[in-house]
Amino acid sequence: MAYKSGFVNIVGNPNVGKSTLMNLFVGERISIATFKSQTTRHRIMGILNEDDCQIVFSDTPGVLKPHYKLQESMRAFSDEALVDVDVLVYVTDVVETQEKNLDFIENVNKLKQIPKIVIINKIDLTDQRVLEKLVDEWKDLIPDAEIYPVSAKARFNVDRVLDRIKDLLPENPPYFDKDQLTDKPVRFFVSEIIREKILLYYDKEIPYCVEVQVDSYKESDGLVRIEAIVFVEHESQKGIVIGHQGVALKKISTEARKSIEKFLDKKVYIRIFVKVKKGWRNSTKELNQFGYKQNS
Repeated sequence: MAYKSGFVNIVGNPNVGKSTLMNLFVGERISIATFKSQTTRHRIMGILNEDDCQIVFSDTPGVLKPHYKLQESMRAFSDEALVDVDVLVYVTDVVETQEKNLDFIENVNKLKQIPKIVIINKIDLTDQRVLEKLVDEWKDLIPDAEIYPVSAKARFNVDRVLDRIKDLLPENPPYFDKDQLTDKPVRFFVSEIIREKILLYYDKEIPYCVEVQVDSYKESDGLVRIEAIVFVEHESQKGIVIGHQGVALKKISTEARKSIEKFLDKKVYIRIFVKVKKGWRNSTKELNQFGYKQNS
């Protein structure tokens, strides 16, 4: 049997389950998956290696109309996912409106030679009649796509989609070493775990004004010592993140340490500091420093 490998990019609007699906496909916790929208900010690669194939998945930020420079960068990651792709997976769900971001769907339809799969996620939230109507609507929106109703939460149809992706892959040698799981360094995942805890434990605008940077990562005698900085945009946000007598920040630090220890399978000591970097979401200089591609 010929060996297959290729790039499978996962796109779609915010909060439809893209990160959850990629984690299920890869079998590892690569992307943050929370109930809040705009969770994924970068294009994150997860690599599935099997005896007869290598699938390089990319999870992308939700497609949105940008209101500041950070969102412009996030939208650029989504647009780039339509280039150099072997199989495109467009994820929607049973609650979002089909008319959202039609300009992006138009670009999807321009990919005439690329196999496309539309996943209608969260089917556990609806009934058969509504689902059949949604399938017909998506057949009209992306006519050459194969459509799969899925429940990522219940793992329904996930394996069937994965099998179909394998069928659609071209014959190629592997692009990456067989033991490589992702293209991101450990520091990236440490910062993402901390950001995930902030997404989970803070309300309103706070999670979207936060960026996390690992300032120091040192390993010795089975212990990993980490110092991280949480950047916010305003002094008032700094006070909220730290909390009264530091209680809120201590909770974030404790929960992050537990998850990082599980991720690394090592003991972790972590210190988290909070600093103000005014207007970073709209600053080309700051965004470039944080690893978001920005044009001057």
